[in-house]
Amino acid sequence: MTLNKLNRGKRACALFALCATTAMALYGQTFTTVHNFDGTNGGGPYSLVQATDGNLYGTAGVIFKIALNGTFTVLYHFCSVGGSECPDGYEPGELVQATDGDLYGTTFEGGNYGTLNCEGQGCGTFFKITPSGTLTTLYRFCALSECADGRLPGPVIQAADGDFYGVTGGSPTPPSAEVVRIFKMTPSGTLTNLYSFCNQPYCTAGGQLMQAANGDFYAPGVGGANEAGTVFKLTTSGTLTTLYSFCAQSGCPDGDSPEWALVQDTNGDFFGTTDDGGIGGEEDGFGTVFKITPSGTLTTLFRFCAEGFPCETNGYGPLGLIHATDGNFYGTTRNGGAYRQGTIFQITPGGAFTTLHSFCSQSRCTDGANPYFGLVQDTNGDFYGTTAFGGSYVGPYMGYGTIFRLSMGLAPFVETRPHHGNVGAAIDILGTDLTSAASVSFNGVPAAFHVASATEITATVPAGATSGNVEVRTPNGTLISGSPFRVP
Repeated sequence: MTLNKLNRGKRACALFALCATTAMALYGQTFTTVHNFDGTNGGGPYSLVQATDGNLYGTAGVIFKIALNGTFTVLYHFCSVGGSECPDGYEPGELVQATDGDLYGTTFEGGNYGTLNCEGQGCGTFFKITPSGTLTTLYRFCALSECADGRLPGPVIQAADGDFYGVTGGSPTPPSAEVVRIFKMTPSGTLTNLYSFCNQPYCTAGGQLMQAANGDFYAPGVGGANEAGTVFKLTTSGTLTTLYSFCAQSGCPDGDSPEWALVQDTNGDFFGTTDDGGIGGEEDGFGTVFKITPSGTLTTLFRFCAEGFPCETNGYGPLGLIHATDGNFYGTTRNGGAYRQGTIFQITPGGAFTTLHSFCSQSRCTDGANPYFGLVQDTNGDFYGTTAFGGSYVGPYMGYGTIFRLSMGLAPFVETRPHHGNVGAAIDILGTDLTSAASVSFNGVPAAFHVASATEITATVPAGATSGNVEVRTPNGTLISGSPFRVP
């Protein structure tokens, strides 16, 4: 079983060379190539995360940070610790910044333990790294007999309880290792198996998690009643409910093979994508965008390569969505578009679709090719993402990839870390130009705060605060949180 297609080929490594190539895309937005990988200090980058210091962090066989002006720094090279099978891991995935300020993540392989059960390559690790580049391996998977703790971990999220949650993949041997598991990991590296999926036909198996406003986890999964994937809910106590099984209709017009984490809008509904299905059916479909209610009612909003929207326009193989500050959803496709190398798109909650950029629009694909991951919206209002291939450096598979920026003219905003907290809780607020902030309020209630830097404020949830937007007043105007802050 392949879980979330995390192992998309070995990631070569790349040396920074800033080559800012700017092009005007459709509808007046501005597309800019911020960084080109060259195969010596990273290549084939994963998705990005914005940290409280204002920089973006990511992985590309290495862990790197990049400032918004393009200054690129490699923080850590994996497989640099002595010993066989890379005890510090290799093939790192997406990062998440925790409430302690450090970045956490997993490697898909390496770590030493259970190498005989993981094709001699190690079964993956869980690690943390400081923003300055000090890495600590907190857990090596397959440490228990017959890999009872799982192997090949996917990306993790930090939940409201402060612990991390993720999913491990199946294994060819031994038989017990075939079970896909959802695990909980403390920040110090203590693992608990929260739920184990069966490995029989028609069983649901987990995908990339997200925690909803009600505290439960929601995720896509493989398997299901029609063997075309599911959406399921899992409580923090480990009770699983399948909300929807895809391909419930003849020809799979509702989609097939959901892979990426869901996003929740302010109305409480979830939005996501399927890799296959839609137009062309189960085997030859091109993917969909869907909405699903917390009770399991699914609506297909868009089918890629649909009539009036050929693959040369809208792309196919959609990746994960983000809910932006303008209320719309933004995403990427790994293939298709005018130049057949993927696209960036916008879709409204009602399903109105717009292609914003088709990759490989420049000679030799210097704008990048084939984004394998979704976007992140920085608090400056712009979108950032990566491509697996293309860029200025010609190498295997048409280049080593890029980091790009797409500006839609959206206003700056602030983001709370975390997005929830009780009265009295200390909350980080990310933003830009925060040095002269005059006030902070939680849904209109003034809060005590401290300006830590130009990109970070620490605030205390005030007595009387209720769920709603956080506002930060600065001399340049009022910045509003991109999503509501929830007071339980």
